[in-house]
Amino acid sequence: MTFLITFSGSEEVGVNDEREDLITRITETQRDLGRLLARQQSALFSSNLTMRQLKVVVLLACSGSASGQDLAHALGVSLGTVTGIVDRLVAQGLTTRHEDPHDRRVRRVELTPRGAELVEQINSTGLEQYRRIMAHLDTETLRALDHVTHRVRAIAEQLYEH
Repeated sequence: MTFLITFSGSEEVGVNDEREDLITRITETQRDLGRLLARQQSALFSSNLTMRQLKVVVLLACSGSASGQDLAHALGVSLGTVTGIVDRLVAQGLTTRHEDPHDRRVRRVELTPRGAELVEQINSTGLEQYRRIMAHLDTETLRALDHVTHRVRAIAEQLYEH
């Protein structure tokens, strides 16, 4: 069975069962790999953060700072819920609040050096584990992986940065 998908302004792309099977296998393998790597990320699991707290920390690591409204919107929760999450992160020394220099009515939240260090530890542990796995691949496989990951990133940039 073959499906035909047309994107406006681009050429037609045929998607068949084999492609769908490959996409499913790849995504399942990535999920399994993520689970295996997650078991090794001791900085992540020793942090005692809830999932929502971790999401706030990651959002702040990516954006630099955010208002409570920004965080509530990103998490899909109420401002009151965000206030509680941020209160607990402040108590742990991971975030701080300050007045927005452009609008004194708005309080901005950002990571403290301790919060940034936690993010760096989590990222470093993940990268070390990934490098450890890749060290077992031959050069030809690494070249192919390099090509594929660059291609996937380029497509993601086209889809999500415009």
